[in-house]
Order: sequence, then structure tokens, then C-alpha cells
Amino acid sequence: MSESYAFIGLGHLGGNLAASLIRNGFAVTVFDRDPTAVERLVALGATATSSPADAAARAGNAISCLPSPKVSEAVLAGPGGLLEGLPQGGTWIEMSTNGRDDIMRLAALASAKGVETLECPVTGGVHLAAAGKITALVGGDAALYARHRPAIEAMCARSFLMGPVGSAAVIKVITNMLAFIHLVAAGEALMLAKQGGLDLAQSYHAIVASSGNSFVHETESQLILNGSYDIGFTMDLALKDLGFALAMGEQSGVPLDLASRVNAIFQQGKAAYGGAAWSTQIVKLLEDAVGTDLRAPGFPAKLEL
Repeated sequence: MSESYAFIGLGHLGGNLAASLIRNGFAVTVFDRDPTAVERLVALGATATSSPADAAARAGNAISCLPSPKVSEAVLAGPGGLLEGLPQGGTWIEMSTNGRDDIMRLAALASAKGVETLECPVTGGVHLAAAGKITALVGGDAALYARHRPAIEAMCARSFLMGPVGSAAVIKVITNMLAFIHLVAAGEALMLAKQGGLDLAQSYHAIVASSGNSFVHETESQLILNGSYDIGFTMDLALKDLGFALAMGEQSGVPLDLASRVNAIFQQGKAAYGGAAWSTQIVKLLEDAVGTDLRAPGFPAKLEL
């Protein structure tokens, strides 16, 4: 018999992850402050509840996908939180992006109540989450991972057990740091092509087939060329993740010159367009500075598989 799960946090990412669980036959109880997000999942077969505690009590295990460690702590340990509802021996699967210190501290709070923790941040983008093809980075006990692997694999095409709790936070922060560096680099590359008089669509495809290609160029450059920039991920979230990377570099004595520069660029992006602007709009700083846009026909407004 498959495990039952509460799912808290039904945003761009969480809503798609929860939908994949339902689609694969899992019993899912949901909670989110946005009633529209809840209604979408109920229409797919989820059960709605009045609080994280109630959802956790009904399901026995809980998954969360939230925007910051502060929100994760409130949902886990605050009034009406998961720890009020999860039974001893229940599992909390945290799919939010946290710093290593954050997830280890939160896992200790859960452990004190007899609840085990798996950290399970995901990477690859909202469009892959929608198709159940995103990648999971897992930290925690191997036996606990094995127990919940069917649910993780219902949401994610691939999963990597990185080590104990805290390990997945490290690799997730690293992958996001790389993605934001690649995004700024892709924008600069496209602008050089534009100013060099090249066809941007042909330049996009040539880069994809070159040694300079990246996952970010293949995906996010399409949204830049379309002009929508709609990646489903904000400037504020990018700055949160870059902050984790810079703190990790400082703690471990690793100078992060590129990440520091990219962080400063994202600070400029937030100042120019607001923290709620899509992270891909970071390239608009360059467009505005040069006085030209990066547009080409035939590219989608949103990524789809």
C-alpha cells in the first residue's frame, strides 16, 4: 500500500509536484494560503484541509515546498504547523531550497518530536516539474529514502541521494549558483551576436550545438528571445539562493568571484524591475543598457516539453 502525503505550498513548483503525486495514484491532502491553488489540486483529486497540522494528521507524512527557510520554519513548527499533526514515526519531506544550517536546524526540531526528515530540493525548472521530469536532490537516511522513493519518483524523473540531511542543500545551492551565472553569460552572448549583426534564432541554435552550450541557454534563452521572460522563478528567489551560495563560500573559505558579481547584477535587476520580476529579466538590464532588445520569432512564451 502506498504512503499518504500532506502537501503544503502549491506555488509554481509545489502545485506541479503535488499534481504529479495525484496523477500517480497517491492520496494527497493539501494546504495553501491561496484558495485558487488549493482548488486546482482538489479538482485533480486532492483533499483540502484547514491547516498544515490537519493535513499532516490526516496523511501521516508531509511534504512542503515553500519560498524561504522562515516560511518553512513557520509551517513546520509554528502554531497549526506540521509538527502538531505528524505522528511519531511520520516523515517530513522538505522540497524547499534551504541553506545547510537551516535544514539541519529544522530537522532537529522535527527529530525532537519523533518525526524523521528527508530534504528533497528539486532542480530543472517548473516546466520539468509539470511533466514529472524534474530532478530531486536528496539528503537523509538511506532507508527513509527507500521508503519514500516511490513518491519521490512519482514527482521526479531522477533522484540522487547525496548523503545525510544537509547534503542536498549544498548541491542545490551549487546548481542554482551555476544556473544564475549561466543565465547572465547567455544574455551577454546573445547581445554580442545581436550587435555583431547575426540572426538571433540561428545564433541560439548554433550555441546549443556548441561547446559553449548550457541547460540554461537551451531553456531560458528561448524565453528571452520570445520576450515573455516567464520562467516561473523570481528575482527575490534568485537572490535568496545566491545569498546561500555566498554564505557557503565564506564559511568554507572558497572565494566566489563570479557568484559575487552575478549577485550584484541581480541586486541591480531587483532595483530596476522589482523582486517579483522573473529572474530571466536579469538580461533586460543588458538590453536596457545597450538600447536594443533580444527578440527572434519562433520561440515560446513558456517552456513546454
